[in-house]
Formats: sequence, C-alpha cells, structure tokens
Amino acid sequence: MNTIEQGAAHGRRYRWVIVGLLLAATIINYVDRQMIGLLKPTLQEEFGWSEGDYANIVLWFQAAYAIGYLGFGATIDRIGAKAGYAFAFVIWTAAHIAHGLVSTVAGFSAVRFALGIGESGNFPAGLKAVAQWFPPKERAFATGIFNAGSNVGAIITPLLVPILTIAYGWQWTFIITGAVSLVWLVAWLVLYRNPPVDQSAYVAPPAPADNAIEAPAIAAAAATTPVGAPPKIGWLAVLRMRETWAFASAKFLTDPIWWLFLFWLPDFFNRRHGLELAQFGPPLVAIYLVADIGSVAGGWSSMRMMRGGMSQNKARKLTMLLCGLFVVPIIFAQYVDSLWGAVALIALAAAGHQAWSANLLTLPSDTIPQNGIGSAIGIGGAAGAIGGMFMAQFTGWVLDTTGSYWPVFLVAGTVYLLALGVIQLLVPRIPDRSAA
Repeated sequence: MNTIEQGAAHGRRYRWVIVGLLLAATIINYVDRQMIGLLKPTLQEEFGWSEGDYANIVLWFQAAYAIGYLGFGATIDRIGAKAGYAFAFVIWTAAHIAHGLVSTVAGFSAVRFALGIGESGNFPAGLKAVAQWFPPKERAFATGIFNAGSNVGAIITPLLVPILTIAYGWQWTFIITGAVSLVWLVAWLVLYRNPPVDQSAYVAPPAPADNAIEAPAIAAAAATTPVGAPPKIGWLAVLRMRETWAFASAKFLTDPIWWLFLFWLPDFFNRRHGLELAQFGPPLVAIYLVADIGSVAGGWSSMRMMRGGMSQNKARKLTMLLCGLFVVPIIFAQYVDSLWGAVALIALAAAGHQAWSANLLTLPSDTIPQNGIGSAIGIGGAAGAIGGMFMAQFTGWVLDTTGSYWPVFLVAGTVYLLALGVIQLLVPRIPDRSAA
C-alpha cells in the first residue's frame, strides 16, 4: 500500500471517529432536552402546573430552537463545524444546569429558551461535518448513526434521571448531568479538525502531514458535492430554492411528532396506564431501542439500494415511503388497553420517524450547494421547531379539553405521507450522484 492509499485508509477511519463524536454530542443533547418531559408529572405536582403551563414551557424551548436554527445554520456556514459546535454546546450546557436554579413557570420558560438556542446548533454543525467528510452514498448511513444518539439519549434519560432524582432531588439532577457532559467539549476541541477547504489539496501529490489524514478521505465527498453555485451563497438565495422549501415543509410536518414523543410520552403513560416516575424506564427504553434500530436501518436501507444500482432519487423516496407507513398504526395507541401493546405501536412509529429523518436530513446535502447546506438546514430546523410549537399548543389544548391523546395520534399517523407528497411536488427528482 503506497503513502496515498495509507492516508486514505487512515482518513476513512478518522471520519468514523467524527461520527462517534457527533453521536456522543447528540446523546447529551437529547438527555438535556428530554429531562423536562420525564420530570413533568413530578414538577406538575410540586408546582401545580396546568397542561397549558407545561405546553407554554415547551413552546418557549421550541421558539428558541427555531430562532437558533436560523442563526446557527448561517453561522456554521461561516465559521465551520468545529467552532460552531463548541459554541452551541457551551450555551446549551449552561442553560441545562440553570434548570436546577429555577422554580416558577417564568423561570423554566427562560432556561428552556436558552437551552433551545444552544441545542439548535447540534444538527446544523453535525450535518455540515457529514456533508464535508462523506460521499453521498454514505451520508444517510453516517447521519443515521449520529442521529441515533437522539434515541440513545432518550434511553439513558429514563434510566438515569429517576435514580438521580430520588437520590439527590430534581435540582441536582440537572446540575450533575450538565457538569459531567463537559467532558465531551474537551474531546471535541482536541480531536476534531476541519477538513481542508482548498480543493487542490484533494488531487495534490502526497499531502502535508496535517492533511495526510483528511484530504484523501474526503476526496469523494468533495468531488460529488453539488456544483455550479457561486463561491458565496447568501441566506436569501438558499431560502428561494425549491429544495430548501421541500426540506423545510417536511420538517414542519414531521419534527413535531418527535417532540411529541420526547415531551409527552411520560404523560401519556401516566394518564392512560398509571405509570409513575420510577416506572417509566422499561416502556421508554423499549421504544427508543426500537427507534435506534430504525435510525440506523433507515440510513442503511437507502445506501444499500443505491449500491444495488437504484437511483438516488428512488432510493431516498422509497425508503421514506416505507418509513411513513410504519408510523400510521400509532393512530390506535390510545385505545389499546395493554401497556405493551401501546408501547409496540409507539415504538414502531418512533422507528419509522427516525428512519425517515436519516433520509430527510440528507436532502440538503443531496440538493443544495455545500456552502449553503448549513443555511438550508437552519431554515428546515426552524420550520420543524415552529411546527413543534403548534403541536405543543394543540396537545395541551386537546388534553385540557378531552383528556385523550387520540386526536394527537391521528395527526402523528398521517403527516409523514403528506410530507413525502410535498417533497415529490417540489423536488420531483433528486440529482443522481449515487455512482460516487
């Protein structure tokens, strides 16, 4: 094996180290955001919150998430994934720790707003890194792996939080989990390197030592990034693209369903099946374990189809169609008397959502010039958070009015197929770069 081949092999290994870092950050991100949902019955009892109070607290997080996504998307295009991710992580960790210092609806709303601003940087930075380091065939798989961190975080939370809460109280639970997560920030700053931006580095003879790892490994990704855009692409130019609107519309329709799982499932199990804080673990772990499988399988599925000769357009959309069909049975979860029957329906829907997301999240890197990917992801993420705000208010109103989750699950079971129809209308054909 010659020097260039050795560098390429080393580079391929290194980019999976990057995925590992992104996975770890996403785990932390979802532990931090999900804790409020798990502690909802406890906090509601202690502070006397109505469903509307809790919905408003959730809304402030999602409003900030929408605002932050717009800002971080464009910022990460300018300063890169490394600095952008570190900045976001510091903001959301400080906000997470601050949860342990508040005791009113206004206080929780304020710290949730700050948390939303910081956490909104997670996916723009992670997807930017994937787009820079991975060729199109591998992007959905890499995205599926690090996106699985959302499920791992959701698994860890119901196992860890009851233990810490019973032992130390909910206040110290926020403080301890936030302080421990700072280890990731050190690892990110030490291990992550931005890839070289000079395209000549991709084809030069043996690269300098610093580039011997990165340059050969990202040659394929660089060569297959959408081309034809000017060197600089403004946020408004990205906003005008049909591809951006396809991504944003699908995020607006389907992201709220994942927010529903994170923020309201413990309440559903408490209302419908009488579970308490210490009992949430097994059902939630089962749901998010299945969702984890869905996340990786969704990315693997479209990759396998493309490697088998299917066009990128057909592979992505066929996978998303199957994912949408997996979510439909959740419509009946309210009427299943068996706890584990309801868990099975919700787990199938969660797996469908995560498999869907692994493919949806690749749409900007499949269709948008690389120097506009962060902006497109920011716009889509903001749309998803706005959709989540509507879902939070709708869920709170439905529960205060009817006490039943059936109308909410009806929406959850139908929006994915609607979103795929919007994508097909706006992007009839994804450019085929699957041969790369």
